[in-house]
Amino acid sequence: MKRIALKLEYDGSRYAGWQYQIHSPSIQEAVESALSRIATHPVRVVAAGRTDSGVHAWEQIVHFDTPVERPERAWVMGANTHLPPDVRILWARPVSKDFHARSQAIARWYRYRILNRKVASALLRDQVTWHHRPMDVEPMRAASRYLLGEHDFSSFRGPYCQSRSPFRRVYLLDIQREGDELTIDVVANAFLHNMVRNIAGVLMAVGGGKYPPEWAGEVLAARDRRAGGITAPPGGLYFAGIWYPEKFGLPRQPIFRRLPRGLKRIEEERDFAENPG
Repeated sequence: MKRIALKLEYDGSRYAGWQYQIHSPSIQEAVESALSRIATHPVRVVAAGRTDSGVHAWEQIVHFDTPVERPERAWVMGANTHLPPDVRILWARPVSKDFHARSQAIARWYRYRILNRKVASALLRDQVTWHHRPMDVEPMRAASRYLLGEHDFSSFRGPYCQSRSPFRRVYLLDIQREGDELTIDVVANAFLHNMVRNIAGVLMAVGGGKYPPEWAGEVLAARDRRAGGITAPPGGLYFAGIWYPEKFGLPRQPIFRRLPRGLKRIEEERDFAENPG
């Protein structure tokens, strides 16, 4: 039995999310169906993370097990011929049996895109969130500093979150503007359900002048979702990258090199937490 890792990208606009749904189309269903045709046996994949309805991915990593021999090109080019045009496999790599797309991830990166101008886009309707009132990046950056580090993120947790712990560690939270587009990049060890969209909602309220930057700290300290702002729409959210231990040899997004605590230190801390002896 061999284990194969894949990198996917997709436009989630017309899907009910990553996870298989009985009555609605899902990314998982489309990917498993395509891979099963190439493997000539039913294939089940494990994903690095579940994206919600309308959320996109630049880098979703999955793995699956198969007894059959296929060249890497077959898993990519062959499966893509059976996928809809808004879902694509970008590469396939054989990995060791101890690789696990979800549990072996050290950090995940999400990007939230905001089109900040008076008129909405005719071309990016489902790829960005449109906000017509001007937003100031500097107060958003000041607010973001309250959310760095390890905290109880209950105030940023969706009502259907199934995580046993509300604690997460945010390594990077960066806001940039280029022309009419603002981007919010968030890198953390893991995320609660709706956490990035709720962070984006708070930062957008600060950027629009509705609240001062310190309000972000007050929302965090409240540990109560009712203290926060709106949940930002899903169309602007992208699952952008996953960082795995170096031993698996998978490519890493350049943003992970920007983590202030350094790649090696974070990996060592994770290894110690899992193997303290």
